[in-house]
Amino acid sequence: MKKAFLVYIGIFLSLSSYAQVQEFSMQEAIDFAIENNRTAKNAARDVDAAVKQKWETIATGLPQISASLSYNNFLKQPVSLIPAEFFGGNPGEFAEIAFGTKQSVNAIAVLNQKVFDGSYLVGLQSAKVFLEISQNAKEKTDLEVRKAVINAYGNVLLAEESVTILERNKTVLKKNLDETTKIYENGLAEEEDVEQLKITLAGIESNLNNTIRLKDLAYQMFNMTIGIDIDEEVKLTDFLSGLASQNTVISLLDAEDNIENTIDYRIASNDKRSKELLVKLEKSKALPTIDAFVNGGYDGYSNQFTFTTPGQRWFGSSIFGVSMNIPIFSSLQRTAATQRAKINLEKSEDDLVETRQRIKLEIATAKSNYRFSIEDYEIKKDNLKLAERIESKNQTKFFEGISSSFELRQAQTQLYSAQQELLQSMLDVINRKAELETVLNEVPKN
Repeated sequence: MKKAFLVYIGIFLSLSSYAQVQEFSMQEAIDFAIENNRTAKNAARDVDAAVKQKWETIATGLPQISASLSYNNFLKQPVSLIPAEFFGGNPGEFAEIAFGTKQSVNAIAVLNQKVFDGSYLVGLQSAKVFLEISQNAKEKTDLEVRKAVINAYGNVLLAEESVTILERNKTVLKKNLDETTKIYENGLAEEEDVEQLKITLAGIESNLNNTIRLKDLAYQMFNMTIGIDIDEEVKLTDFLSGLASQNTVISLLDAEDNIENTIDYRIASNDKRSKELLVKLEKSKALPTIDAFVNGGYDGYSNQFTFTTPGQRWFGSSIFGVSMNIPIFSSLQRTAATQRAKINLEKSEDDLVETRQRIKLEIATAKSNYRFSIEDYEIKKDNLKLAERIESKNQTKFFEGISSSFELRQAQTQLYSAQQELLQSMLDVINRKAELETVLNEVPKN
């Protein structure tokens, strides 16, 4: 019974650990990262903060109400000197008199309202632009996160495929080495043939061990990119060859170069707009500002603390007022500030022109790289087929004794190189397409 119980516990734990393994297709990994990548989450928080800041700016122009309550207790009342003759005293003499009560309470509420403030109007426009800047920054972050996930996902698949191929090559080589060793022991092969195969096998084993280490690092990088613990176990459900085929989209090369739609151009436009508002802000500081206020309050006085008793007398007061502040002369400070803002605006206009040219070049470069990756992928597929035939022929010739071990090793090395080049070309197709979509800001809809 005890053994059976332990077996059941072991099965349960293994099934539980298996159930905890998260599986991701590439699109699922992208969607997960947009929600959980730490950089993406902070960009979303920046948008939320911009929304709050927009309301904060709006609220400064809405009615503001404040209240105050104060209690005063004179430990020693101040004394005033009054001519004594007012009270029948001698001229030239003064009488000491303390005015008021020893204790007092004052309660007052004040309502303030902006009537006109040019800088407030500019601030409202600036808050809207700042929100757009934050939203554009979030969109750019999502694009970069998407590209990073695609790259990380592809690197994991590349490592997995490389390990599989290297293990298969290792198995074939060990078999060839065993057969050649037996032939050599029977005196039908040279020692060099065995040594050549050992060199090739050692190289494969070294590459395999290194690739296994790189695979572990690739998984950790993938986990960090999507926003989970780097040691958490995950499983990727897509395959490199399938993704390469899906991402071979020739029509994307003919996509319109809509520069105004790109996120970098929109960010540069936001910057120019913000500089225009700074110029308006500096100009608005020369305008008068008008504020209105209403306040009301009560005062209570007593020589003893009687403010909580029903018989305490309270004296009310209220006032309404309007104030205007008119800037007249600032020793050219406002003029200098406005000129400085105009200089920064001119710089942003040049930056916008340069951004347009840079984006145009980036689109052309990304299209060229993507076209090359597609062409290279097709070439590498053909090269692998040729390399497999050449290696197979040389292996047959070697065991028939009409080809040297050196020639066999050359054919094997050529095959292994063609295998890795094909895998890399698949990854290049996937990554180059992601780069082009990022530059164009044209992400396929799910």
